[in-house]
Amino acid sequence: MENQLLWMDEYNIGVDIIDKEHQRLFKIINKLFRFSGEKNKSQWACQEGIKFFKDHAMKHFLEEEEYMSSINYEGLDTHKRIHQEFREKTLPTLEKELEQSDYSENAVEHFLGVCAGWLVGHTLTEDHAITGESISRWRELLPGKEQESIKKVIIQLVYDMFHLESHLISETYGGEKFGKGIYYRLVYGTEQGEEKCEIFLVFEERLLINTVGKVMGIKTNKLDTMLMNSARYTSRQFVGRIIEHLPDMDGYELKEENLLTYEQFQKVFETEQLQVSLLFDTGEGYFSYCTIAPHLLKKGTATPISTDNAMTEVEEYLRKREDESKLKVLVVDDSITVRQMIKNLLDEDYDVALASSGTAAIRCLILDRPDLVLLDYEMPVCDGKQVLEMIRSEKLFAGIPVFFLTGRTDPDTVKKLVSLKPDGYLAKYLKPAEIKKKIDAFFEQDN
Repeated sequence: MENQLLWMDEYNIGVDIIDKEHQRLFKIINKLFRFSGEKNKSQWACQEGIKFFKDHAMKHFLEEEEYMSSINYEGLDTHKRIHQEFREKTLPTLEKELEQSDYSENAVEHFLGVCAGWLVGHTLTEDHAITGESISRWRELLPGKEQESIKKVIIQLVYDMFHLESHLISETYGGEKFGKGIYYRLVYGTEQGEEKCEIFLVFEERLLINTVGKVMGIKTNKLDTMLMNSARYTSRQFVGRIIEHLPDMDGYELKEENLLTYEQFQKVFETEQLQVSLLFDTGEGYFSYCTIAPHLLKKGTATPISTDNAMTEVEEYLRKREDESKLKVLVVDDSITVRQMIKNLLDEDYDVALASSGTAAIRCLILDRPDLVLLDYEMPVCDGKQVLEMIRSEKLFAGIPVFFLTGRTDPDTVKKLVSLKPDGYLAKYLKPAEIKKKIDAFFEQDN
């Protein structure tokens, strides 16, 4: 594996003790990148190297938290919780994968890719927020004690209602699409109408079929009007049970409910600060619980469901979902300009998902399998070659077609690209119409 984690000036936050530790962590990751590519190294040596990185990262977390405490940084508690999630959830999951695979090359690459991606993303956002250079995306999360209470209630409710053993994947879910989802919004308010609490439930379609559908005795492998309405009322009971455990929600009543498109749901994460954003795996499908208060969505983004229009709204929602069965294209590029350009180009005819890094791409592949991946060949940390290798090494992903995106088409670059055996490549300098034409032609040929 090539050394791809390069230190850049933009990673400096201007605090000497933190910047030096970040540089040390970058160096350790780079040594492990190089080390993992040497085939004669022992498993024991690899274990020791990873243990060294982990121990050093944990030490750095403590030092960083001490510094934030010394300057009375108001985002300290949230920052500590992000450290805690990485320490207690992400790392143990990666270590389990390493142990189960006897430290296979793919597992080691996965470990390093995730850790490198997390380190870069955390440095550029949350760490820069310490000095006021950026705003933490999670600065308004509920306090840890309250959030922990909600997590426990949800896990217990899922078991009580559906006998499923669910576990938390993330407490900073970023609104990524997973599978074919249902996006349901519930708005609660007081009689005075001064305050609102908006709760978003996201269900993977198969989860509703395998839970609510079974309880209702509905024998179907697809959503229909009866199942959707059953899911609505089950969801309302579910949320009502959660609210009972939250003392600050006394006096709140359901005021409005909506079924949202993914695009409407995604706008919440683009424009608002969430107080709770949890992602669970139930074993039968993914499930997310998100809360924002006060109100979030602007008037008119979705039609309120009432007794008079409930049947019409549900039927229309299902019809639109059937119409949205477009081919899925995942665009992976570290340039927001390139990502948005391609999204705008393809959006009308394809379901376009975006990822800004190799590690984000792998998560997108897991949550929502695309029909084609457009992959930037030159990215920092985890480049296109490494991402392609990870895709091809997994049986579940091996058959997904991949096109490289490249800004260079000189003979040496093209030779390198072709040797990696992608399904094709596209030059970024092509006119938009030519890029669209080549993608259309690929799908037409595939059919």
